[in-house]
Amino acid sequence: TGLSTGQRVVTVQKGPLYRVRGSHITLWCKVSGYQGPAEQNFQWSIYLPLAPEREVQIVSTVDPSFPYAIYAQRVRSRGIYVERVQGDAVLLHITELQDRDTGVYECHTPSTDERYFGSYSAKTNLSVIADTLSASMAPQVLTHAEGDAVELTCEVSKSTAQHTHISVGWYRLQGAGESHAEEVLTLSKDFVLRPGPSYAQRFLAGDVRLNKVGNTTYKLSIGGAELSDQGQLYCEAAEWIEDPDETWKDISRKQTGRTLLVVTSQGRDLSVDIAAAESSLSEGDTLQLNCMVEAQKSNSKHFQVLWFLNSVEVARVDPHGVLIWKEEYEERAKLGQLQAFKQSNTVYVLTVYEVRLKDNGTYHCSVSEVKTPGDFHSIQTNLSSGVQVDVKPVERRMRLSVSTSTPQVMAGDALILLCEVQGVTSPVSVQWWHLPPQHPGPRVLVATMERDGTLRLGSAYRDSGTRGSLRLEKASSSVYTLVIPNTLDEGDGGRYGCKATEWSRGQSWTEEGETAVTVSSMGLGLHATLRSRIATVKYGQSFELICQLSASYMLEEVPVSVGWLFQPSPASGHYHELVRVLPRGTMAWGAAQPHFQGKAQLTKAATSSRLRIHSAAAADEGTYQCEVEVWRRNTLSLGQPAATARSNAVGIKVVLPESKLQVATKESSVEIAGGADTAIECRIVFAQNNSQFAVTWYLLPPPPADATPLQIVRADYTSVLEYGAEFSSPAQKSRFLSQRVSNNVYWLRILSANPGDQGRYYCVVEEWLWLVDSWYKLGEGASGRTVLEFKLPERELQLEKTNRSISAREGDEVTLHCLLQGAHLPTTHLSATWFRGEESSHIKPLLTLHRDGAIEYPRESLAGRLHLRRSTAGDFSLTLRSVEEGDAGVYHCQVQEWQPQSKGKNWALQALAHSGYTHLTTIPPGNT
Repeated sequence: TGLSTGQRVVTVQKGPLYRVRGSHITLWCKVSGYQGPAEQNFQWSIYLPLAPEREVQIVSTVDPSFPYAIYAQRVRSRGIYVERVQGDAVLLHITELQDRDTGVYECHTPSTDERYFGSYSAKTNLSVIADTLSASMAPQVLTHAEGDAVELTCEVSKSTAQHTHISVGWYRLQGAGESHAEEVLTLSKDFVLRPGPSYAQRFLAGDVRLNKVGNTTYKLSIGGAELSDQGQLYCEAAEWIEDPDETWKDISRKQTGRTLLVVTSQGRDLSVDIAAAESSLSEGDTLQLNCMVEAQKSNSKHFQVLWFLNSVEVARVDPHGVLIWKEEYEERAKLGQLQAFKQSNTVYVLTVYEVRLKDNGTYHCSVSEVKTPGDFHSIQTNLSSGVQVDVKPVERRMRLSVSTSTPQVMAGDALILLCEVQGVTSPVSVQWWHLPPQHPGPRVLVATMERDGTLRLGSAYRDSGTRGSLRLEKASSSVYTLVIPNTLDEGDGGRYGCKATEWSRGQSWTEEGETAVTVSSMGLGLHATLRSRIATVKYGQSFELICQLSASYMLEEVPVSVGWLFQPSPASGHYHELVRVLPRGTMAWGAAQPHFQGKAQLTKAATSSRLRIHSAAAADEGTYQCEVEVWRRNTLSLGQPAATARSNAVGIKVVLPESKLQVATKESSVEIAGGADTAIECRIVFAQNNSQFAVTWYLLPPPPADATPLQIVRADYTSVLEYGAEFSSPAQKSRFLSQRVSNNVYWLRILSANPGDQGRYYCVVEEWLWLVDSWYKLGEGASGRTVLEFKLPERELQLEKTNRSISAREGDEVTLHCLLQGAHLPTTHLSATWFRGEESSHIKPLLTLHRDGAIEYPRESLAGRLHLRRSTAGDFSLTLRSVEEGDAGVYHCQVQEWQPQSKGKNWALQALAHSGYTHLTTIPPGNT
C-alpha cells in the first residue's frame, strides 16, 4: 500500500538545465515517504519568466482537464506526456522543445496522506537555447583502387553561450537499411579516439586516423582502402552539456550528407558505363538511363546494380533481379512514375516518367560482382562515370488568392472561406489548413478535395457533432468554398490557408495563400450587474431588482437565459435558484423557494431582466444574484451553455413597521379592606389604528425586592387566556380576570381580595399587526407599577406563636400544629392557609381552607398527601403523609376571620393571625 511513517518528500531533476530548441527532453520526478496507494499521481506546471508568480498547468496523470489551453493541444497530440516509470516515479516528456517552454517547472503530488506532513512539490529550471550546432560535408562519389589513401573532411561548428563539448564520428552504411550504419572512428566529448569494432586493428596500426585541422575541420584518413570500406560514409557531430547532477547530456546531433566510396579491385575485368537517351528534358518528359556491364563470361556471373542521383542511392537490383526502391521513391514507383529492371545480365534500365525538377542532377550506376546471388560480399565493384540530366521547368501561370466573408465572428457562428484558383488547365487538388492563434506549431489539416472531387476531412473535423458538417465545395470553375458551420471558441480563429496543386503529366505545381479570422469567445466581455433602488424594505412593500447584461457582442443575436438566485437570511453559503427565464421565454421555477412563485413578477429585455417581489415578507429577506447564460448562435438544441456570468450579490433586508406603542407608566397604589373586589388598570396611550394587543399581567410579591415577577394571566391578541403556574388553580382563575374595558384600557379584576394578594402589579402590552402572510409583533411596552395594599383589621386572632423543630422518618406521617386560642364570634367564618418557605423569600401556599369550607390545593400533586385535621373548632393542624426527603423545610399557617356584609353577599375581613414556624427535618429510612 506504500505506507510510510516518514514525511512526504518530492524530488525533481536538479537544474538549471539547458536544452536546444526542437529537441526531446525528459524531466524526472519521484516521491517518497508518502501514505496511501503505491501508485501516486503527479501534476506538472510551469512558471514562465514573464509571470514568475503565475502557475500555468501543463499535464496531470489523473485529470485530463488539468492542462491550460496553451498546452492542451500538445498534450492531446502526445507532444507532451507523462511516462510512469514506477508507482512513485515519472518522466515528463516534451518531444519538441519550443522557446516558450523556458521556465521553472514544478512537479506536484496530490496528497494521499492522513495529514499534511512534508513537501508536496519540487521545482527545477529549464532554459531553451538555440541549436547552433552544424555539420556539413559535400556529397560526392569517390572511386579508389584497393590500397589507395582516402581522405574525407567534415566541417563542425557551434556558437552556444553555455560551456559545451563536441564529439565527431564517422560512419559507413552498407546494405539495404540505414540502421546498419557501422562506426568507423569517433572523437568523443572527452577528446578520446574510439574506433568501431571492424576498424580497431587498423586504428591501432595507424592506418585509420581522425585529425582536427583548424577550428572546425575534422579529417578522416584511411591509409590503404580495402574492398570492405566500400559504401556510403557520413559524419555525425554531437554537442554535449554537463547537467548539475554531473552527468553529460547530448543536446544536439547533426549528420552530414553522404559520400559514396567505391573501392575497385586490382586486376579485375569489370567495366561499367551509363548512358541517357536524352539528358536535356522539360518537366513531364520521360528520362531513360541504361547501365551497361562488360566483363569476361558476363552471362555466367552475378551482379548487383545500384542507381545513384547526386551520390544518394535511388534503387538497387539484386542478383535475382529483385528491385528495391529507397523509401523516398517508393510512392512514385507505386504510381508507375518510376521503373527499374534488369533487361539482361549486362544491361540495366532506370526509367523516370514525367520527370520533375528535383530529378535534376548527376546519375551513376554501381555494379558489384558477387560469388553467389545470396552473397553480400562483392568480388569486385565498379562505378560508372556520371551522366548529367538537366530538367527545365515548364512555365506556370497558376494564381491563387484566399479570402473570407466572415473575418470576425462569435463562437458558434459559421466561417466561410474562399480559395480562388486561376490560370490552371489541368485537374487541381485543394487542401485547407488551420493555424490557431497564439499557438505556434504544426498546421492542422482541415479538409482536402482531391483531383477527382473526393473529400477527406482532417481528424479534428470529422465529428459533425462538434462543428457541424463541414462543406468543401467547388462553387465555380475557379472558386473553392470551405464552410465551417459552427465555430467552437477562440481557438477556431487564427490563420486559414489554402494550398492548391495542379497536376499534369506526372508533375505538380503548388500555390498557397492564407487569410486571418477572429473568433471571439461567448464569454468575452460577458457581465451581469445587479442593483436595487432600495436595500431595506418594509413588510408589505414591493421591491425590484434589475439585472443589467453586457457583452462585447450583440446579446440580441444569441440565445440568452437569465436565472435569479436567492440565499435566505441568515446566510448559509448556498444559493437556491428561484426562477430562470429560458431563451424562448419559458420560465422554470425552482423548487427550493416555492413561495416566490405567487408573488414574483419577471420582465426580460435584450440586455436586462427585472425581478419584482410584491408584498415583501420575512422569507424574502436575504441575498440575491442573477446569472446569465449564453449559447452559440447556431446551436440547434440547448446543451451546455457556451458562457456563463454571475452578477454581484445584493442584500435585501425586510423590516417591520416602526412600533408607535406607548403605555402609561405612572406609578399608583390601591388600598382595600379584606374581601373586597378591586381592579388594576393598564392604559395604552398611543398605538397604530389597525394594531391588536396582547396583555400580560404580572405580580411582584412583597419583599425581597429582587423577587421574580409572577405571571398572572396573558390575554393574546385573539383574547385567548393563559394563566401563569402560580395562578392556574380553578380558585385563582375565578378571582383574577383580565378584561378589556375599551379600545385602549385593560383591567385586571381581583375578586374577594385577601392579604395574600398584596404586592406590585403591572402589565406588559405587545403590539401585533397582520402583515402580508402572518401576524407580526411590532413592539411591546410595560406599564407603571400599581401597589395593592390591605387595610388590616385592628383586632388580631390569637394563634399559637411557638416556633418548633420536629423530625420525621421518610415514609411516615407527621402533623404540623395550627391552634386558634380563644373563641371567635359565632357570626363569623374562618379561613386558613398553610405555607411553606422562609419569611425572607417568596412563600408558596400548600393548602387553603376557604370560609365556605372548600379546600384548594395550589399544587395538585400534593393533594393526596395533605390532610387538614379540623377535629375541633379552631384546630387547623396539617398532617403530611408519606414524608419525602423534599418535604423538609419551614412551615406556618395563617387564619383569617370573615364577617358577612349586606345580607351575606359580601364578606369583610375582621381579623387575621400567623402561627409560629415549624422546622421539619426528614430522616432517611434505616437511619438511627
